Amino acid sequence: MLTRRTLVRLAGAAALTLTTAFPALANDKPVTIKFSHVVAPDTPKGKGALKFKELAEKYTDGAVVVEVYPNSQLYKDKEELEALQLGAVQMLAPSLAKFGPLGVQQFELFDLPFLMANYDDLRKITDGEVGKGLLARLEDKGIKGLGYWDNGFKVMSANTPIQTPDDFLGLKMRIQSSKILEAQMQALNAVPQVMAFSEVYQALQTGVVDGTENPPSNMFTQKMHEVQKHATLSNHGYLGYAVIVNKAFWDGLKPDVREKLEQAMEEATVYANSIAKEENEWAMEQMKASGKTKFHELTDEERKEWIETLRPVHAQVANRIGPELIKQSYEALGIQ
Repeated sequence: MLTRRTLVRLAGAAALTLTTAFPALANDKPVTIKFSHVVAPDTPKGKGALKFKELAEKYTDGAVVVEVYPNSQLYKDKEELEALQLGAVQMLAPSLAKFGPLGVQQFELFDLPFLMANYDDLRKITDGEVGKGLLARLEDKGIKGLGYWDNGFKVMSANTPIQTPDDFLGLKMRIQSSKILEAQMQALNAVPQVMAFSEVYQALQTGVVDGTENPPSNMFTQKMHEVQKHATLSNHGYLGYAVIVNKAFWDGLKPDVREKLEQAMEEATVYANSIAKEENEWAMEQMKASGKTKFHELTDEERKEWIETLRPVHAQVANRIGPELIKQSYEALGIQ
């Protein structure tokens, strides 16, 4: 939760936003969109945010100015959603695990280990009825969902080899705030540690946590490979983002401005998702070349063991996500 001082600051910023943004629309003055996120500018999400800025300003002929704030410059993980709801910022792209604490834990579907095998599976979810239905759930929270941006499939890292589920015994593993990720680590007999993304490097460096999970692009841009001796290319889970906007702000835009911003977002989404796989492959090459982390490829037998250990998490957390939602996802993916 935010401190009282922070809430007062946010409320003041929100009031300023509401008193300046909407009149500015009426007077044809530039509208400012503050787009805050917690990762580096050179990650797929960071580049997607900059692409949206470029296109939004271009298509609106300067009627909208987008200010991008990367690397938790404005808010950390736990603060940003409240800041959005209060109107202190207008746009975010939080990871899908962040919506659980907001009361929309159905988004934790994406955290299920070994649910989606590849990007084709992913599109069946994000572009289908499951993905659309999840975004619609945000509107009661004062949030409008605009689309899904990829980061990629995750690898596990630690300072000891983690080739089999038994290797996780007792390891303190950093996770995002997600009951599914917590259950995942517990299934591996590891100790889950919820921690803000901006604090992970130092925690790994000082031994506060032993390891973590990330797509390669996050691992590389945050230099986690410099403080992790081992990693396994498990691709056990997916990390992605929902691009969201304050609903009152969005609904208050002139229709023609909103239409142009929707076009900018659609094109920025195609761009961000097209580079995500390429960025992760490049990041992996860089980390391997550095020699700081030893990467392990799972054999077919090892992967089978990982799946057998982690798939039961689906049933374990079904009541939290919703059995019908999991069933709908299985049907979309052809899982028996």
